[in-house]
Amino acid sequence: MNPSFKLILALIISLEITFTDHLLGNLVIIAAALAYLVAQAVPWGKLGQLLLITMIPAAALFMTIGFFSPTRNLFFAWVLVSRLYCYVSVGAAVTLTTSKLTLIRSLEQNCRLPSKFAYGFLAALNLLPRIKQNVVTIRVAGQMRGVILHWWSPTLYFKAILSAIAWSDQLAQAMETHGFKEGAPRSAAQVIKITKRDWLTLFLILLIVQIVIIALP
Repeated sequence: MNPSFKLILALIISLEITFTDHLLGNLVIIAAALAYLVAQAVPWGKLGQLLLITMIPAAALFMTIGFFSPTRNLFFAWVLVSRLYCYVSVGAAVTLTTSKLTLIRSLEQNCRLPSKFAYGFLAALNLLPRIKQNVVTIRVAGQMRGVILHWWSPTLYFKAILSAIAWSDQLAQAMETHGFKEGAPRSAAQVIKITKRDWLTLFLILLIVQIVIIALP
């Protein structure tokens, strides 16, 4: 399925379940999203980690609505918990099965995302590993001088931000050197097309979601 259609589908489903209190429908959507992730050979460890991390805010939400709110509505608490897992599972069905590069290229080509935003997103994603390594380097350099920089130390992140700013300037100069001009027509190394199958899959899934929400009790 086209990556942009995947993202649009996830946004539509998330928006729709936000305005409905349908517990069984939410459970069906969660099961379908998890089945899709398993079919796409997403590692079980990553799925388990995702579900366990989500359990922390889900438990807090359930306790707050079910036991400490004035109405103490257990049904609505379960609805909110299932809605939270819907957001996570549907979002994971997009992010864990689609490469970031392919998604951004699709948004640029199929959804007319401006090139400056597309390349800006790619630059930010590619800089993240360097920023993490730079934070480690700054901490080690501080320890060599007898300065302990904890993870909550403002100095640590201030130095990392300065390095990121320097890298961004270098990246902008490199893009201009390689001929990047804002608004100029560009060719694509990987052409991502929208096929009839993509449209059919999109509308079919949306139809199934409507049936699940309307038909199920």
